[in-house]
Amino acid sequence: MSELFKRTHMCGELNAENIDENIILNGWVAKRRNLGGLIFVDLRDKTGITQVVFNNDVPEELFNKADSLRGEFVIGIKGVVKERSSKNDKLPTGDIEVFANDIVIYSSAETPPIYIKDDDNVDDNLRLKYRYLDLRKKKMQDNLTLRHRVVKCTRDYFDFNGFTEVETPMLIKPTPEGARDYLVPSRMNPGHFYALPQSPQMFKQLLMVGGTDKYMQIVKCFRDEDLRADRQPEFTQIDLEMSFVDQDDVMSVQEGFLKKVMKDIKNVDIEIPFERLTYDDAMDRFGSDKPDTRFGFELKKLKEATSGCEFDVFNKAEDVRGICVENASSEFSRKNLDKIITEAKQYGCGGVVWIRVEEDKYNSSVNKFFDQDGLKKIADVFDAKPNDLILIVADKSKVVYDSLGFLRRHLASKLGLLDDNKFNFLWVVDFPLFEGDEETGEMKAMHHPFTQPKIDEIHMLDTEPLKVKADAYDIILNGVELGGGSIRIHDKDLQTKMFNVLGLTEAECDEKFGFLIEAFKYGVPPHAGLAYGLDRLVMLLLGESSIREVIAFPKNQNAECMVSEAPGIASKEQLEELGISVNE
Repeated sequence: MSELFKRTHMCGELNAENIDENIILNGWVAKRRNLGGLIFVDLRDKTGITQVVFNNDVPEELFNKADSLRGEFVIGIKGVVKERSSKNDKLPTGDIEVFANDIVIYSSAETPPIYIKDDDNVDDNLRLKYRYLDLRKKKMQDNLTLRHRVVKCTRDYFDFNGFTEVETPMLIKPTPEGARDYLVPSRMNPGHFYALPQSPQMFKQLLMVGGTDKYMQIVKCFRDEDLRADRQPEFTQIDLEMSFVDQDDVMSVQEGFLKKVMKDIKNVDIEIPFERLTYDDAMDRFGSDKPDTRFGFELKKLKEATSGCEFDVFNKAEDVRGICVENASSEFSRKNLDKIITEAKQYGCGGVVWIRVEEDKYNSSVNKFFDQDGLKKIADVFDAKPNDLILIVADKSKVVYDSLGFLRRHLASKLGLLDDNKFNFLWVVDFPLFEGDEETGEMKAMHHPFTQPKIDEIHMLDTEPLKVKADAYDIILNGVELGGGSIRIHDKDLQTKMFNVLGLTEAECDEKFGFLIEAFKYGVPPHAGLAYGLDRLVMLLLGESSIREVIAFPKNQNAECMVSEAPGIASKEQLEELGISVNE
């Protein structure tokens, strides 16, 4: 065992005020350069890099020891801080260097399979396989540090506002919440399974029944679903619930929280209250229930402007809408447009019609169906100007919304309009209570079956359930859903009616939600809540495009941990003990 040098400073802390101080540093060798009579070592820890110098004045044994160093050796050094003769303005420590007078090598290192630098452009799978090396990068350490600060800010704010942090169970009963459960077999109860929670929804409602009044928890949640940049099989929520509150109360508390986060973390003052959009307005204007309002390109209805035209695609479509990309037609060649239209087709549309507004005419992909007056009639809906580009989709309303919602944000990204330093928060409210399942046609709750319908629309549950609005609300930041919540049903008869509308039998209700229904017999306060995606919040604060960049050990697109190689294969003995057989 080597002697431990007890450090006095972190590598990134030293500056001109430390000149002539005797200090001790520990860290990893980022680089070593032997210039004959001088050896320079860049020593790195999570805070940054300091240049360490070994010269001919040190004992030969020490000089040779320094010469043996290689990248990623872990060492400790003792030395004196000196002013650097050739300063490096790219480093916070660039005004100084440390002249070493002693060194200890804690461990040697083989050549790492990835470079330990922020701009290495390493394949993502390789980064995830050697994540412990990837985490040595300053960027990743900064990301994890900012995540820590957000968590601390969260706990401080909700503690100050009277919330109690309570842990809820990880091994729960499988319940229908929209995604597949991760199941855990019970050895003590053969043939029975726990589920890992998709959210603590029912337990936090039980905490309100139990009189907790204001609950919060920073909690792991699990969903077995297809992955993408902002999804992981295990993710972290900031989970909240409050008693005796209405929608305005919940929103006010959350706006205060986000204002504090933005000030403490980004030193940005945001205005509250946030803008509120109804679900219907959000879809009509932006084609999305999580609209990005940092730029324009709002959707416009074109059914009237195209009525009577010779183009059957428009005439026969349920909905015709378009967007106008201002002053950008020249930015997109025909080849670029064709590629963009191909990408839009993944959202279900058969194609996209384009119109270029020129100085004295209109040019379009449907010129043979429209004369100049017909194209002008469409352009006038947008008050279009020369060099504007109009894109139109005609199809079922959902396909139109999805396709144009994608196009407006995709084109804004290509035009550099997605400013990571601009933070547009807004609420989307008045969601439909139910939606039809596209595959089965069955009705399902848009959020979850505990969401309260608008009080003045409860009478419509029997006759027109798909027209009933929910007391639900989502908080949106720059086109990303940060979180969502609702007023909960606290009346046991209304909760039973909700289950009935969803087609659940009494036996199914008892099997899936019996413990909640039982609790509701004994006095339930009006209550409401919300849950944030912590990973998404941190991702947006950092301007990252994937939540993998803010999670220490994320899974890949196949839900695999590249470091530990999970999921693994259980032994025959383990499976037999659990009463499980596996089809090979």
